[in-house]
Amino acid sequence: QVNVAIRSSLQSLREKIDQLRELLLRAVSTRQITQLEGDRRQNLVDELLTRHKQLEASYRNEGSEPDMSRSSLMAGGAKRGVTNPWLLEESEETRGLGFDELRQQQRRIIEEQDAGLDALSSIISRQKQMGQEIGNELDEQN
Repeated sequence: QVNVAIRSSLQSLREKIDQLRELLLRAVSTRQITQLEGDRRQNLVDELLTRHKQLEASYRNEGSEPDMSRSSLMAGGAKRGVTNPWLLEESEETRGLGFDELRQQQRRIIEEQDAGLDALSSIISRQKQMGQEIGNELDEQN
């Protein structure tokens, strides 16, 4: 029942994101909002879509194990140049952590990376806006 509810919620979220995208395109094309506001809202919709994809990926990977057999995991010495991952020394950050704690740490790192990418995206978006404004100013001056 929980799996059905999650799948249904994810599908509903996807449909609502698609509706938002359509309404945004309509609002920009009918000039109900400015192009800059449309770009800002498009970035927000893109972030929602990215979060949706992350949720779907995490849902799909939650209950399934990777398709690796024991022999492929332990066969590190059989191939040239490939080291056995079990023989590498564990870092201080992960030493003593259980599976759930490692997964939490990995999620936290991914969230931090997402925040960094979001900041980078906003900076690039602002530079794009500045470039468009400079281009408009040049056209006006010419």
